[in-house]
Amino acid sequence: MRLVWGIVTKVVVDEEQVQHLEVALDDRSTGRAVAFPPLSGRCVLSDRVLLNTTAVDLALGTGGLHFVVTRGPAEGVVLDQPAGGHIMKLRYTPMQLDVASVEEQGAPDHETMKSAESLGSLPVACCGLHSQVPLVAAAIKNADPNLKVVYVMSDQAALPLALSDVVRTGKQVGLLDATVTCGQSFGGDIEAVNLHSGLLAACHVLKADVVIVAIGPGVVGTATPFGHGGVAQGEAINAVSVLGGVPVAVLRVSFADARSRHHGVSHHTISALTRIALARALVALPSLPEEYEDVIEEALDLAGVWALHRRISTSAGRTSPPSTRGIEVRTMGRSIAEDPAFFAAAFAAGEVCVRAAHGEHFEPEAG
Repeated sequence: MRLVWGIVTKVVVDEEQVQHLEVALDDRSTGRAVAFPPLSGRCVLSDRVLLNTTAVDLALGTGGLHFVVTRGPAEGVVLDQPAGGHIMKLRYTPMQLDVASVEEQGAPDHETMKSAESLGSLPVACCGLHSQVPLVAAAIKNADPNLKVVYVMSDQAALPLALSDVVRTGKQVGLLDATVTCGQSFGGDIEAVNLHSGLLAACHVLKADVVIVAIGPGVVGTATPFGHGGVAQGEAINAVSVLGGVPVAVLRVSFADARSRHHGVSHHTISALTRIALARALVALPSLPEEYEDVIEEALDLAGVWALHRRISTSAGRTSPPSTRGIEVRTMGRSIAEDPAFFAAAFAAGEVCVRAAHGEHFEPEAG
């Protein structure tokens, strides 16, 4: 870890849950920083701030961002903003914060959550990457704008929901109707203790018609079978199935990624579907050029996916892509023009979710 004091030279974005800043550091460098007011208090021009510069120093994929730990001067009460709840997130760290969770005693929805045990065939898109969220949502809203879409964020990547520009703007333009943050992640419309409870809250408290589950921004990858963020997709499939929902797997596919382990069908997806998921999911297949479909089919077949899960063909890929309502979505820096297969696979999952929400019954046997 590396902590450096600096000064705020410009407030670029100033919202309730997040601020984007330009900073001048005491080590004579300059950069961009993110502050989360619920953790550090609200920053203003010329504020003295303590910055965590670790990710930038390691050149990790965080967009070159520092994070504000606290504001100076180093005296008095910096932040006094109780949440009214008794559940702690970021527990036993210097940044632990209190939240009012949906389940806790005394919460408005405690009685609802006491009896919430089933998703009742609710369709749930289980993503492997955060960038798939707005794409799945766009496909759903394009097919049926009246369906209520709730994003449930797990805690295996970024923890503050406010870091996600696509979720924040997705709510503003109506792609997403509400959000739930689970485990150690925080900042959703509803806070939940874990993924299972978060899914039930989306269903019974927020009255979702379709749920999208995904990690937050960022994904860990180590080129090992299990040391990656894609494992969360398989865990989500298990949770949805245990609760009686309909898990829809979002394939991570690409023909633009130069890394062999992510070319065609990503090894993250293969691991999630064959080594982590213990329950059967609907696997949404996009409609792509034959040479691409052959690669995808061979990878899934050789991995044994069709012995475990149900294939569902879709029109995504051969029809016009749904509107993301002005939100620019990129995956690993690539646009839809640069990596159309990735986008089509996410759109395909949205299409399957709509069909399930409209009552289509999918036979349980594998493809």
